[in-house]
Amino acid sequence: MRVNVVYASREPGRGTALLEALSASGMSVTTLQRAKEVQGILSHASCDLLIVGQKLADEDGLAFVKNLRARGPNRQLPIVALVEHAEAPAAAPAPAKAPIGRGHPALKRPLFANSAPASTSDKTSVKLAFFQAGADECLSLGWDVAECVARIKSVLRRTQDAASEELIKMGPIELNLTSYTLHVSGRRVPLTSKELDLLYVFLSSANRVLSRPYLIERVWGYNYFGSPRTVDVHVRRLREKLGAAARFITTIPCVGYKLVPPGGDSRR
Repeated sequence: MRVNVVYASREPGRGTALLEALSASGMSVTTLQRAKEVQGILSHASCDLLIVGQKLADEDGLAFVKNLRARGPNRQLPIVALVEHAEAPAAAPAPAKAPIGRGHPALKRPLFANSAPASTSDKTSVKLAFFQAGADECLSLGWDVAECVARIKSVLRRTQDAASEELIKMGPIELNLTSYTLHVSGRRVPLTSKELDLLYVFLSSANRVLSRPYLIERVWGYNYFGSPRTVDVHVRRLREKLGAAARFITTIPCVGYKLVPPGGDSRR
């Protein structure tokens, strides 16, 4: 299923390389500059991962993360902080050579030659503050992009519901989320990736009316600008492949669709 990522920063262009890499890996990325805009997205749309810069146009990034974690609906939202580069201090003069023994000055220096004393402006301290505020990961603009993408995917794996490694069963429908395959009444049914994503949304939102715009966001991502009728086309094809099980997907006129499982509930 397509992962929806929101990147909030006063200067979103600073993270262009990372955002392009995330898009190339199949994620849908939306960039915003204001905390109020992010709150709007979180209140009415789906977001699988939030990346927050140190500064937003209307709020400090650290304060924003603290506020999000204080609110119930966003307690479980995966959050990654993206901090600035740390300025390396000027190199200290080389000490006079002397035998190294107990009390030698070399043993009192930091492990890394360019380490600076801890302070609130130091990158390490900023990263620690973000972790304490509730961030799941903290990356640096100076890190290798491939490593940043790998760390973000690791966060997504850690924060995904444990059920995502199991089967979703509803009546004769059995969707394997590990192999991403579908069986209906024990028969393998081949689906396209979009049809599988669509079925997953239905199964994980049983008895809930799903509007066409919501399905667009969940399956195609925020950046999709095609016709909402695309949903109707894919639902029609999905119903054709489900056969008799297609009766569980009902049409809600002028709104969208609703999956009604046998007995009115679903099981994982």
